[in-house]
Amino acid sequence: MLSRTASCVYWMSRQMERAENIARVLDVSSQMALMPGGVAREQLMAPLDITGMRDVFQASGVKATPDEILLFFTLNPNNPSSIYSCLREARENGHVVRGKITSEMWESLNTTWLEIQGLSRDKLKRMGVSRFLDWVKERSHLFRGATFGTLQRNNAFHFARLGTFLERADNTARLLLVKAPAFQDRFDTDASASDYYQWASLLRSLSAFESYRDIYRDSIVPAHVAEMLLLRADLPRSLLACVNEINQTLAAIPGRTGLEAKRLAAELHARLHYARIDEALEEGLQQYLEKFLADIYELGAHIHRAYLEAA
Repeated sequence: MLSRTASCVYWMSRQMERAENIARVLDVSSQMALMPGGVAREQLMAPLDITGMRDVFQASGVKATPDEILLFFTLNPNNPSSIYSCLREARENGHVVRGKITSEMWESLNTTWLEIQGLSRDKLKRMGVSRFLDWVKERSHLFRGATFGTLQRNNAFHFARLGTFLERADNTARLLLVKAPAFQDRFDTDASASDYYQWASLLRSLSAFESYRDIYRDSIVPAHVAEMLLLRADLPRSLLACVNEINQTLAAIPGRTGLEAKRLAAELHARLHYARIDEALEEGLQQYLEKFLADIYELGAHIHRAYLEAA
């Protein structure tokens, strides 16, 4: 496979995953912003902190209101982290490799792009933000299902999976990093009444609230939340589950190219697989997550140099 083709397939899937992740963050933060007091302000700014776009938004001179932040992350074509920009990039990359993906994948991408192009600020307001964000998640699910259900298990499939799970791992770590300061004191006790809804919103943003109830069957304990989102291999959006997929996918790509990327993925997988949550919390959750994000960034850089750089 040409590096150009591998790059387009990789970023096509990564941008679709990013659009879904932004929708998840916005959905929860917009609901939590309805709460009174400091919680509302914290949740309002959370998407800017998670994506690292706070400085960019503040430089625009727009007042940080719920409507403006939502617009910044939904339909703003100048924000590279907006849903609009992600879907545009995914469609453009899909168009370049039209002959390497299935018709179902292309139809999903193209239909999604055509529909979001028809949205304006007024139409979005009439549609309702919650309904729009549900639509984004559904379109991402449809694309991922079409990829898994129709694409031949060749290099195109492998690079699509790499893009998806690298982006997902990055998003989960960033979401947890925003909550990391709350772990400094009482991480092994039940969440207070004021914190309960914030922890529940974090779990819901990762579709993990029901899983938490099924696994722990108790009130929300921050240490249990961290354990599940870091080290549970059976939770699709946990760090370990994402690294499992990345490690297996890299191993399935034939040839000696990318040996350093494969080594880093295997090392990261082993570190998470044999980790214990008490050790991670003792080290400091913030430091642990910052190191993980640095490792994921390094792994992505090695993948780029090995397979995508000629693009």
